[in-house]
Amino acid sequence: MATITATTSQDATLTCNTVYTTLEPCLGYVLGGGLSVPSECCSGIKSLLNGARTIADRQSACKCIKSVVSSSSSVPVSRAAKLPGICKANVPFNISPHVDCSKTK
Repeated sequence: MATITATTSQDATLTCNTVYTTLEPCLGYVLGGGLSVPSECCSGIKSLLNGARTIADRQSACKCIKSVVSSSSSVPVSRAAKLPGICKANVPFNISPHVDCSKTK
């Protein structure tokens, strides 16, 4: 994955590199069609949410994830979109190539 910094304001401290690294354990499930989600994936999602303390950080994380699901036809968006529910994580935006990250609070 390329290192991309998507900032929504000067207050965003969360980079795409951090988002990608944190969510890397989810790739096997999303891309490989595994039957179960690894606990490290759910831990990563929850860690990312805990670290995204500001609106700018949450919008930045949204843009990073949107960038991945928008740029590659090999990412099964429906599998990625199921992760917050499976992990019981309250992600403040939809995982979709059409999400409006500016509305993330």
